[in-house]
Amino acid sequence: MTASLPRLILPDTDRELSRQTGWVRAHWEALADHLLDSLVPYFSPGASLVELPGRPSRSGTASDALEGFARSFMLAAFRIAGVQGKGCEQLIERYARGVANGANPDHPEAWLRLTPRSQQMVEAAAIAVSLHETREWIWDRLDTRAQEHVAEWLGGFNNSTTHDNNWRLFQVVSEQFLASVGAPFEQSDIDAGLDRIEDWYVGNGWYSDGDGQNFDNYIGWAMHLYPGLWARMAAATPGAQYEDRLKLYKERIKLFLDDAVHLVGNDGAPIYQGRSLTYRMAAAAPYWMGALLDSTPLTPGETRRLCSGIARHFVQHGVPDGRGVLTLGWYDTFLPATQQYSGPGSPYWASKGFVGLILPPEHPVWSDPEDSVPLDDADQLKAMPEPGWILHGSRHDQVVQLVNHGADHAPVAEPDGMEPAGDPHYNRLAYANHAGPDLSDHEPHVDNLISLVSPDGPASGRGRIRRLGVDGRTASSWHNAWLGSEGPWAIEITSVVHSGWEIRCALVEGPAGALVRSGGFAVAGESLPVATVSVVAAAARNADGLVSAVVGLHGYDEAGVHRGLGVNPFGAHSATPYLTAPHRGEPLVLVNAVLLTRDALRPEALAEGIDVTVDGTTVRIGLPGGAVEVVELGRKRAG
Repeated sequence: MTASLPRLILPDTDRELSRQTGWVRAHWEALADHLLDSLVPYFSPGASLVELPGRPSRSGTASDALEGFARSFMLAAFRIAGVQGKGCEQLIERYARGVANGANPDHPEAWLRLTPRSQQMVEAAAIAVSLHETREWIWDRLDTRAQEHVAEWLGGFNNSTTHDNNWRLFQVVSEQFLASVGAPFEQSDIDAGLDRIEDWYVGNGWYSDGDGQNFDNYIGWAMHLYPGLWARMAAATPGAQYEDRLKLYKERIKLFLDDAVHLVGNDGAPIYQGRSLTYRMAAAAPYWMGALLDSTPLTPGETRRLCSGIARHFVQHGVPDGRGVLTLGWYDTFLPATQQYSGPGSPYWASKGFVGLILPPEHPVWSDPEDSVPLDDADQLKAMPEPGWILHGSRHDQVVQLVNHGADHAPVAEPDGMEPAGDPHYNRLAYANHAGPDLSDHEPHVDNLISLVSPDGPASGRGRIRRLGVDGRTASSWHNAWLGSEGPWAIEITSVVHSGWEIRCALVEGPAGALVRSGGFAVAGESLPVATVSVVAAAARNADGLVSAVVGLHGYDEAGVHRGLGVNPFGAHSATPYLTAPHRGEPLVLVNAVLLTRDALRPEALAEGIDVTVDGTTVRIGLPGGAVEVVELGRKRAG
């Protein structure tokens, strides 16, 4: 291990082995070492806590300090295991001392005990995984009393209760580790947790993270990651029965990766959607896990290409910061991108994205040449009915877009019949890898929503998404719109994807006197995006040349651009083009095109090249090249 570094120093790029990213295993090891070395000044004297500066989480600073230790321990564990401990002596000593002191209830730095549904449960799972993967170098070297302390601390899971989502897997891996070392555990807890995730499996490799429509990165970095890690523990447990479940998990991750390959641009930029996005490189976890389980549709060269692309993308955007620290944000610090449970140590779940380091240097994911990913060779379009998405990407400008008609992260029960508040990380009609939603608590939410706007200002949101289907290049849903306590009014939307654009057809109920507003993507940067507005089209271009545009094709009569300051994860200044139409109290059919591109395509050209006719609630769309799409709205009303 190296001494603390003032800045990240990476090896020279290797364009022979990795012709696209230039990254090889040495780059991953250098990044891991830099992240770990940069934490040394923040370790407590007994090494059991990592006390990072920053906004504390709702769980408090003692929990946050445990989090910093546990999550960085997972990174250290993958680093140690992949090289069989060679050259990692200081790392081994540091974390072994921290484990011994933290688990000791009489030590001044003793970890918080595990209580039902406590944040400590999350961190305990990280420690259990890390101890398993470094068993030979850390666990086996702890004295008997220290091992007893660790087993007693992790034993807080036994017969306890977790949150009913991916947390069930924290109990599973922690108790499986106890079983593997001969400590007290409850097999019923393990079986119940693994049985429970079966209730959330929706097919084709996809889980929901708990009851409801909870689809995001947690499916890859939790719902597929932990079952694979559990199987590794179970394989080391005498008498454990795991083969049948492992076979199932291998089949599922292979199916999932067929879709997940489309969630990242060919420049390594992941889609910005869902919660806990400050985990950043953790997006690489499922690709590595497929290789670790020897069950992936990707070649070894594709796997490394995807994962190295993700890591390199964040490094190129200033991650980690000048101190070598992972901050709360996407690129730089940006607190609106976090959740209440996010503390200064939370971003170190990026460690999950380094799980590929477990694979030895001679493994094909490290030794084979990089392969092309599908987006290198052709534009991509993939319908994903399970999460309710269509993914489409452009090979030329590296922009990937997610059209969302299924993921809402809304609670299953509706209290008093009211709609849940929409979460901007889930309720948008579309997300992308180079644009994110505006996240203001005060300004109106405009981007990628079709909303009712009352004359005195309040606008409706999009809470629970009711699916109407995903088929080929078309996806549909409806939701209830409320203006304060007035409503609900149904807004039904069908998205048609063609040549990198999305055409949105909407049937909007609402009160007379309201406006209907349809927003495109928010583009952002450190300088003010340039806006252009015409009668029924608006566009905004940031300094990187990324253009967001909306074009009215039927029913809209005005256009504008909404600007934000300090509300977007991609830059201080953001701009969102939008269209409006007056509502007269009768159901209103509206059609517009949405564009996100780096090409110099004049927005008005879309209006000139697309022929739209509306007959009642039937929309006929004549597309360039002669293709025709017919959209039948009113299916919600018919149902």
